[in-house]
Amino acid sequence: MTVRTRFAPSPTGYLHIGGARTALFSWAYARHHGGSFVLRIEDTDLARSTPEAVQAILDGMDWLGLEHDEGPFYQTRRMDRYREVIRQMLAAGTAYYCYTSKEELDALRAAQEARNEKPRYDGRWRPEPGKTLPPPPQGAEPVVRFRNPVDGLVAWDDLVKGRIEINNTELDDFIIARADGSPTYNFCVVVDDWDMGITHVIRGDDHVNNTPRQINVLAALGAPLPQYAHLSMILGSDGTKLSKRHGAVSVMQYHEDGFLPEAVINYLARLGWSHGDDEFFNREQFVEWFDLDHITPSAARFDTDKLIWLNAQYIKAASDDRLAEETAARLLKRGIDPANGPHIVSITTLYKERVGNLNELADAAAPFYRTSELPAELAEKHLTPPALEALTALETRFAALPVWEKSAINQAIKEVMQSCALKMPQIAIPLRVVLLGVEHTPSIDAVVEVLGRERTLQRLARRR
Repeated sequence: MTVRTRFAPSPTGYLHIGGARTALFSWAYARHHGGSFVLRIEDTDLARSTPEAVQAILDGMDWLGLEHDEGPFYQTRRMDRYREVIRQMLAAGTAYYCYTSKEELDALRAAQEARNEKPRYDGRWRPEPGKTLPPPPQGAEPVVRFRNPVDGLVAWDDLVKGRIEINNTELDDFIIARADGSPTYNFCVVVDDWDMGITHVIRGDDHVNNTPRQINVLAALGAPLPQYAHLSMILGSDGTKLSKRHGAVSVMQYHEDGFLPEAVINYLARLGWSHGDDEFFNREQFVEWFDLDHITPSAARFDTDKLIWLNAQYIKAASDDRLAEETAARLLKRGIDPANGPHIVSITTLYKERVGNLNELADAAAPFYRTSELPAELAEKHLTPPALEALTALETRFAALPVWEKSAINQAIKEVMQSCALKMPQIAIPLRVVLLGVEHTPSIDAVVEVLGRERTLQRLARRR
């Protein structure tokens, strides 16, 4: 059997963390088994689906590197196929027309609730041997209902949750086509999975209640059943439902916030799945290791601090050229042209060990290209008369250096420090404030070397 998985988001919003994890696990399972990963856009909710949401999903998957082998397929372009199958089911007797009005259904529900019964359709239009149906109401547009089995169990061995059994008496004859002829979600999914040869359905456990209905429809069509794996939900770090305050934002927001896609992939992979004690692994290792046996059926917790830590590790391991490219793009968005200043690779190399995301890297790089007013608070705190005297001496020494390199700069700073009877922080911090407008940087001699002689002298002159 060739493994075929699918990711089938509804384009009613952005691609969020939960959806991204589902896509990742489906993609990885197909890749691990040399199968195919199908992308399907379930856009039948015309009132809520938007082209912008579709694009957001595609952008998010592209950024994460979850390339699909087939698709994207759009349900709205498959309506003729759904109607064809419904006609076949009506002819076979596995579906039937129902003329029950909304008012009748509301009254039925109210009566059932008054008796503390589970609200469900009572089968009044269901054809049965020896049953006489009333004539259809004049002018009424019927829905089409699936003729669900009335006895027996629906059972499947869930690849995450284990054996699940549901009695057919718990299910009613659900609608597969509305009165306007549009097919419903549970029906479209069945036909899509059948037509696309999906062998493994990996999705969130909010779909567990849909599965018995879909299995029954597949059985009525004589279609093969896929294997199901329902992933438990992701909670916030405090154990409550994941929300925006926990990090449940668009996947592309993580791009905007300066995360590397491989860090997000690595983190998502560990939300409910594990490979021993391994925390830090690349995409290729993940595909090699991934299986469904080590997915926990309990809920995972999203920890933003851990994601930030992991992202910092990936930034440290990234190539300087890549970080320079990413940082340059962020500087340009701020109106800063990194071509007008020090070579950006030298800056990213200097700061990559100190940041948690790419925006922090851009924050650190910006002062090297943009001269702004000295922060008044820092100037008042650090530019004391002894410090200003030392900076004057340092300006003279810097101007006279025969070569502009770290060792020579370091020696000049030490000589001024000794001649002015200052400790290193007493000269290094005022120098940082004058040159970059900040109190903390990597080694000051390395910073001065990267900034360059001309800019260093120009900025030292502004202390006067």
